Amino acid sequence: MSAIALNYPSRSMNVSSRTGASRLTRRGRLARFLVVFSLAIVLGAAFSMKAGAGSVVTQSDTQTFITVVVAPGQTLWSIASDESHGRDIRGLIGAIMEANSLTLPDVSAGDLLRIPA
Repeated sequence: MSAIALNYPSRSMNVSSRTGASRLTRRGRLARFLVVFSLAIVLGAAFSMKAGAGSVVTQSDTQTFITVVVAPGQTLWSIASDESHGRDIRGLIGAIMEANSLTLPDVSAGDLLRIPA
């Protein structure tokens, strides 16, 4: 007498082969999210640089400046009045402070100041 053996795949194999997707753990989902998120940031930065967001032209890039060395006893007011040439002295003091990133109008002897021409 002969015997016939039939091998049927198990039910768990049929379920996983039908869905075709493996299940990720919490750590795997986090890793997948971080990879996709970092790629999106890199692509966004590359696109913005191509679009010209990296080349910002400020007002100080288009102006010309005169460089002055502060002498002993000079103040920002005296320097602005010497270089005003008929302009408003207060406005020139504000422009000098902005061009040199000064928060206070205090200057010391030997300082180099950029004065808008």
